[in-house]
Amino acid sequence: MPAIVLASASPRRAELLGQLGVTFSVAPADIDETPLNGESPRDYVIRMAEEKARVCFQRLGGGKTVIGSDTSVVLGDRILGKPADPDDAREMLRALSGRSHQVMTAVAVVKDGWADSTLVITDVHFRVLAADEVDAYVETGESLDKAGSYGIQGRGGVFVDRIEGSYSAVVGLPLTETAKLLQSAGFPVWQMWQGAGQGSR
Repeated sequence: MPAIVLASASPRRAELLGQLGVTFSVAPADIDETPLNGESPRDYVIRMAEEKARVCFQRLGGGKTVIGSDTSVVLGDRILGKPADPDDAREMLRALSGRSHQVMTAVAVVKDGWADSTLVITDVHFRVLAADEVDAYVETGESLDKAGSYGIQGRGGVFVDRIEGSYSAVVGLPLTETAKLLQSAGFPVWQMWQGAGQGSR
C-alpha cells in the first residue's frame, strides 16, 4: 500500500489527487456525519475532514499519511447535503436558483506525530433556473450523490454563472491547499512527478 492514503470513496477526489501526480491508495472512513447541535457549517466541515483522516489513520495502525476531506454546500446558515430523493434535489436546486451560496471544503492530513488541516471557502453564483431544466437535470441522476444536488464538473456546471475562489475545492479537493499540506507532511508533490502516473485507485 502506498504511503499516502485517501480516506474517501469519492471518485472526484481520487481524480483530483491523481492530478497532483501523487501515488496513493483509497481507504474510505465510515463516520457519523451528523452535525452537532449549534455547530457552524465551517466547524462542521473541518471536523468531518479531521475525523475521516484520524479514523482511517487509526484503522490502518499508523505508518501512513492519510488525507481526509469534506465538502458542504452552504446557503445562508443551512448546510445542503446530498439529497434524500429526487424531490429533495429539486427543492435544493430551486433554493439555489438565482442566488449565491458558499462551498466549504476542508482538507486534513494526519501522519505519525503530526496533523494539520485547512478550510477553503468558494462563493458560487447560480443563474435563475427554469423549472423544466431543473426537472431534466434531476432526471439525469447526476444530482443524487452531490452535496447541494449539483456537480459543477458535470451537467450542473451550466447552472453556475461564476465562482469566486477555488474550482477544484468546489469539485471536492482544493489542489493548492492539499499540495501545501502534503509538503508540510514531507511529501512535496513536485518530487513525485517523475514516473508518478495518475496514482492508484
